[in-house]
Amino acid sequence: MAGQIWVSLISLGGVVLGGLLSYLVQHRTQLSAERAEQQRQQIALSETRRGERLALLERFIDVAAEAERSAFSRPPEFNDTHAWYLKTQDIMNRLWVTERLIRIQFPLPVHDAARAYFLDLNRTVWEGLPDGESVRDYLEANRLMFLDAARAAMG
Repeated sequence: MAGQIWVSLISLGGVVLGGLLSYLVQHRTQLSAERAEQQRQQIALSETRRGERLALLERFIDVAAEAERSAFSRPPEFNDTHAWYLKTQDIMNRLWVTERLIRIQFPLPVHDAARAYFLDLNRTVWEGLPDGESVRDYLEANRLMFLDAARAAMG
């Protein structure tokens, strides 16, 4: 009878040990699957944010190009009913909004560069440049600084 008890205890121990090992393997597998899913979601989120950032950069560059064209076509005299003024006011408002969105979506060095470029554009559009100065040359340094900062942030 003592032999049967030992056999039963060993058998029960084997069942308990097998169940415990099975639980541990399933638990580790579940944790591994959860980590893989979290990593997949993080990658998807990163790609979505990258797409949003690229779209915002494109928007800023597009509106800035419109503002530069307005600076090139700035009439010597205008008032707040002049067609150039009305069109340019709309462009500069869109540029202002886009520049603020860059502050939200990008690190501060990118926004600082966008802000410097915006301020140069704003000054050039509304105040003009002294005779002999080129709009393109005046804006070039801050435009390139912005593009370089954006490229580094997207890296």
